[in-house]
Amino acid sequence: MRMHGRIAVCGMVSQHGMTDPSGIHNLFCLVPKRISMKGFIQSDYIKLFPQFVDYMTKHYKDGKIEYVEDMSIRLENAPAAFVGLFSGKNVGKQVVCVSQE
Repeated sequence: MRMHGRIAVCGMVSQHGMTDPSGIHNLFCLVPKRISMKGFIQSDYIKLFPQFVDYMTKHYKDGKIEYVEDMSIRLENAPAAFVGLFSGKNVGKQVVCVSQE
């Protein structure tokens, strides 16, 4: 991290229901670099959602933003995809394709 860096913390679904959730390690490293860490939830910014949609739509159409899907094919692979979703193994949006019709 750079000097005066900022860490935004959101999500944490991978920690839900764990008997021994991961903790923060090397917290002492934040002080000398004056790093700040702040948690938030998406509803903190709900008033900005219409602006966000307009901004992202324009940038997506202009090819400036790409999205990533983690695709699992066939219904029998859904349980593994679900487990991967909550353990942080997937990248991007997790999708299970049950039919290619």
